[in-house]
Amino acid sequence: MQGKLMVTYSLICDNDTYLEISMKQLLENEKIVKLLKSEFLKGVRNLEISSSSPESQIILSTEKELYTFEAKKQDFADLIELAEEDAKERKLFKKGCDAVQIMDFVTL
Repeated sequence: MQGKLMVTYSLICDNDTYLEISMKQLLENEKIVKLLKSEFLKGVRNLEISSSSPESQIILSTEKELYTFEAKKQDFADLIELAEEDAKERKLFKKGCDAVQIMDFVTL
């Protein structure tokens, strides 16, 4: 296997957040509905807020910085270890951020 891979990874941290909220759940929250009305419909009364797709999901997650490095195709099985080594060389690991997640890899 000749060639190279461009590997993209991010750090995994203890305080990472991931939450999915349906539009239905969001519109059932009185504080959210009041905020929407006051922000977009000032001075208008007797309004009802609804959604055409109540099962739509809103995702709240920690924004991740992505890092890349090149690896040989023959090193495919070791991509996680290589990503960890790259993160160590760049001194990316900090307290609470001590693992990597492979996000993508592309053949060059």
